[in-house]
Amino acid sequence: MNKTVFITGAGQGIGAEIARIFYQHGYYVGLFDVQVEQVKALQRELGERAFAGYLDVCDYSAWQVALANFETWAGALNILVNNAGVLYSGPFEDTPIAHHQRTHQINVGGVLNGCHAALPYLQKAHHARVINLSSASAIYGQADLASYSASKFAVRGLTEALDVEWSKYKIRVLDVMPLFVQTAMVEQMNAASIEHMGVQLSAQDVAREVFRLAQATDRGLCPTHTPVGFKAKIMFQLSKLSPQVLNRLSNLWLSRRD
Repeated sequence: MNKTVFITGAGQGIGAEIARIFYQHGYYVGLFDVQVEQVKALQRELGERAFAGYLDVCDYSAWQVALANFETWAGALNILVNNAGVLYSGPFEDTPIAHHQRTHQINVGGVLNGCHAALPYLQKAHHARVINLSSASAIYGQADLASYSASKFAVRGLTEALDVEWSKYKIRVLDVMPLFVQTAMVEQMNAASIEHMGVQLSAQDVAREVFRLAQATDRGLCPTHTPVGFKAKIMFQLSKLSPQVLNRLSNLWLSRRD
């Protein structure tokens, strides 16, 4: 049986790098994005084991069509990677409400739609996994990234809940939690935390972690959350060990503008 993966937001950045690493390891790769020309170009780059298609993750019916087309082509769906997302930064009150709403429509609604629509396909697969792109912003709410941070907390919570709930189907639901990644998403980002923490991760770094989780032998020991990068790992551990007041104070420092 073919090894298969379905990736949203695959046209560029992290999604494209995830597609490349899975393709290099023999997977049949589904490339889905609202930017159809981008995924078609990536399909031509990768080769015959790549399938490109349109998907607006906010549209449940579009998910149903895309998943049906992918299964017909690939024969199965083993791994779903919910990567599509958007980020708006800056003071909460200066950000148009439409941007706050769009953040949640894509970052939360897209993952909800994908998990719900993909379940019948994943139930038929061997070694089925869902890997969601969360963020280190889901460790503690980040100033100037309020809506984005909140959306990733929702992804974190959904991941935890479904990882427990879908254990009866032998489906693991996991997430990765990178800090800032060098992609178009963080260019010109208006948040003090990026100035303090820097951008030290590449899209390839995140893609490698996603692939590792997809391949990991599961004996119930694979963690639900995987922070990506040294700083994210430190933040994740400190959040579990530090009193809430210290977490708040450290994030106040991160949000300080000189």
